[in-house]
Amino acid sequence: MAVVTLAAVARLGRRLSGLGPGRGHWTAAGRSRSRREAAEAEADAPVFQYVGERATRADRIFVWGFSFSGALGVPTFVLPGSGPQPRAGSRPRRRIQPVPYRLELDQKISSAACGYGFTLLSSKTKDITKVWGMGLNKDSQLGFHRSRKDKTRGYEYVLEPSPVPLPLDRPQETRVLQVSCGRAHSLVLTDGEGVFSMGNNSYGQCGRKVVENEIYSESHRVHRMQDFDGQVVQVACGQDHSLFLTDQGEVYSCGWGADGQTGLGHYNITSTPTKLGGDLAGVNVVQVATYGDCCLAVSADGGLFGWGNSEYLQLASVTDSTQVNVPRCLPFSGVGQVKQAACGGTGCAVLNGEGHVFVWGYGILGKGPNLLETALPEMIPPTLFGLSEFNPGVQVSRIRCGLSHFAALTSDYAWGAHGCGVWCGSYGDSGQVLHLNLLLDLLEPGPGLRTAWPAQPGQPQGSGWGPRGSGPAVRWAALPTAWSGVTGSAGGGSPSSPG
Repeated sequence: MAVVTLAAVARLGRRLSGLGPGRGHWTAAGRSRSRREAAEAEADAPVFQYVGERATRADRIFVWGFSFSGALGVPTFVLPGSGPQPRAGSRPRRRIQPVPYRLELDQKISSAACGYGFTLLSSKTKDITKVWGMGLNKDSQLGFHRSRKDKTRGYEYVLEPSPVPLPLDRPQETRVLQVSCGRAHSLVLTDGEGVFSMGNNSYGQCGRKVVENEIYSESHRVHRMQDFDGQVVQVACGQDHSLFLTDQGEVYSCGWGADGQTGLGHYNITSTPTKLGGDLAGVNVVQVATYGDCCLAVSADGGLFGWGNSEYLQLASVTDSTQVNVPRCLPFSGVGQVKQAACGGTGCAVLNGEGHVFVWGYGILGKGPNLLETALPEMIPPTLFGLSEFNPGVQVSRIRCGLSHFAALTSDYAWGAHGCGVWCGSYGDSGQVLHLNLLLDLLEPGPGLRTAWPAQPGQPQGSGWGPRGSGPAVRWAALPTAWSGVTGSAGGGSPSSPG
């Protein structure tokens, strides 16, 4: 489980206050401390951080969670001997990074997404390089990364953020708006050159014809999709399918359809992005959400629509079928106008216009151990997000989810799943919303992100719930003004030394 975090944070000045264990520390009579003891005591000394009146904002990326696939982008976690430090080779491999770790990346990242063991980062820069990838690359979901030893071969694991080449016609004019990752494929949304897809296309999820026995490892293939009625404004990857939302409010899909997740009225694979109908016909859609095999869409008037897998009661409010192959309107009473939706592997969540969060489906839904499944949305008490007589204005403003966890952002809180140290050092399961002491500052809408930094008054903070980390791995990242979460299993074994 891995978490990627994008934060726009203030540069913090540091100052030691008082004599901590590193100074004025008592030692036994007649015995002086060794250098090692002194260094350990100094490291344990309290550090107080202050923000000055003239402090400037600075973009930072922090990562934590499961590291062995390379998705955290820190080579020394996977191959300790690859570090520049003299003693780097003597350090043990770091399977889990339990607390936020700053990723050394100078670029200003505007979007990030996490797949099953891999991560994509993008920037709205006009520079030639606009996208970076790290982690598992056995299906070339991060593009082709040439080996240093053999120029004809490519890496199946990318252990640090590396440029992902795109076949842009106008590389110095085109901007990348969003990235999204599935189980083994990736989508890159641009402002003027359509959508690019990379990785596994066994089910047509990359929007191109399926080639029998195609070899995806070490592939140079990057496919461009432009045949939409309107400009694509959002992309969302499911496990093996893809969704596209246009500025006309129309939804397109392609890929695996065995659970009806393409919403095209059949259960076959679809290799060409095709417009959805059903109850979405004529509806102005403003958001689509998917990560597993179930899909949700939110309309401009606050309506909610769903299709795909319903084995876990996700769509049980309108049908007893476990697969729904056309979009259906979900007439939930008592929810109000839906503002945002999140759709994971077994559970769903919606945020209404009043800032209330409702959950349904199966699994750890956030209302404690007594609620493991429900076909109808149940509201999570607003007090769990910090609403009180002392903080009457607290409201949830963003929600996202992965396969088995949820996350939200308010003026004071964020919440999501535990597992593999995803929530800053905690490994246990939690069926309730837990407070996360993080500073969150989001950038802009786009599936797959989250921010983290020590909390300060008046800034967003966090909380979380979810399953233990033995299951799907989780990676997160966040952006100022909006965010979305993506999870996935680490996939594959451990990489060998890069060549």
